[in-house]
Amino acid sequence: MKQHTFIDLMKPVQDKMYRLALRLLVSKEAAEDATQEVMLKLWSRKKQLSSYNNLEAFAMTVTKNYCLDQLKLKQNNNLRIVHSNYDSGESSLQHKVEVRDDLDWVKKVIEQLPEQQKILIQLREVEQYDYEEIAEMTNMKETAIRVALSRARKKIKEEMIKRHRYGIKSN
Repeated sequence: MKQHTFIDLMKPVQDKMYRLALRLLVSKEAAEDATQEVMLKLWSRKKQLSSYNNLEAFAMTVTKNYCLDQLKLKQNNNLRIVHSNYDSGESSLQHKVEVRDDLDWVKKVIEQLPEQQKILIQLREVEQYDYEEIAEMTNMKETAIRVALSRARKKIKEEMIKRHRYGIKSN
């Protein structure tokens, strides 16, 4: 495989790899480094790439595993999944502040989820992968993915209800 063919093949996946790395590693620099390292790993396996049914799923799996390895090396358990692409249609500044506050609070709840649930929330809710693709990336059964996502969503919902029931607006 020639370099330009590899680049054409990987270009559409590269942004998704970066976003996943950013969610897991938090730092933009670390995510850029991780994406570059994974691209180098994939390039070194260029002869085997054609044997994979879903190259995107494989690339995302390699990215996820690389990031988790980096976190283990640094003994950093502060995984964060952040979704800041929310745009409210409201023009009210007060409403925007409340929405931002709620999003920040949800991020903190997600940070407290088990690592596997964080990854699944990222892949399903942020990256919008379907269950079959997630199963391929994580080597989990679709049923287990659904259960884990259900538990993660339930925890987020319970914490949100508690927050609004008691009127707590702390960060």
